[in-house]
Amino acid sequence: MDFSILFEYTWVLLLLIALEGLLAADNALVLAIMVKHLPEEQRKKALFYGLTGAFIFRFASLFVISFLVDVWQVQAIGAAYLLFIAVNHMIRKFVVNKGTNKEKEEKEKKKAGFWGTVFKVELADIAFAVDSILAAVALAVTLPNTNLPQIGGLDGGKFMVIFAGGLIGLIIMRFAANVFVKLLHSRPGLEVAAFLIVGWVGVKLTVYTLSHPELGILPYGFAKSPEWKITFYVVLILIALGGWFLSKDKKEEHQTV
Repeated sequence: MDFSILFEYTWVLLLLIALEGLLAADNALVLAIMVKHLPEEQRKKALFYGLTGAFIFRFASLFVISFLVDVWQVQAIGAAYLLFIAVNHMIRKFVVNKGTNKEKEEKEKKKAGFWGTVFKVELADIAFAVDSILAAVALAVTLPNTNLPQIGGLDGGKFMVIFAGGLIGLIIMRFAANVFVKLLHSRPGLEVAAFLIVGWVGVKLTVYTLSHPELGILPYGFAKSPEWKITFYVVLILIALGGWFLSKDKKEEHQTV
């Protein structure tokens, strides 16, 4: 494999690891909140079922999307979905998530039993799997093709990058999520940055869709042009750096109080 192609693949894989880590931490945090009302033994079982479901749904999503990746309608749906979850997260975080303590207490009382909780966790797993794989596909789809055999509608090299990103996301969710959860707690701006990145990846998939030969709204090849790639990665890095530096470390805040 050519060195420039290898470098580009390595760069995208590193980006995927960082993005998957932040998404996995957020997912783990949501799952922890969903099962916290259960007794400890049931909580462990529910989380085990949740992690098993995450594994199954994530790779099922990967194999399904790999066969449909060249269909522009699927690309458009994927782009819209990524933009939706980014905007939806911002609305929930800054607008909707201002319920009173009474409302929260009432919701706590109405929590489902064990199997009801497991069912909700599995539904959440499906959503997590779809957004994770779509984000990975949007990042990898404009990579140059390799000599590896195709899997579904994807070049073998692209498939392996997405597969590796998804697998690393699961490993992080299982073993390193606590580290990322602590990081999100200490620097909450990173959570906002993670979903802004998801939205920006949605923009990338939108550009890729609009330059599809069957649509031709943007010139064919624009999504793979050096100018667009540089623009995309510069903005992505700026979002990540902004999330880090514009989010005050809570430890530092406590020390200054």
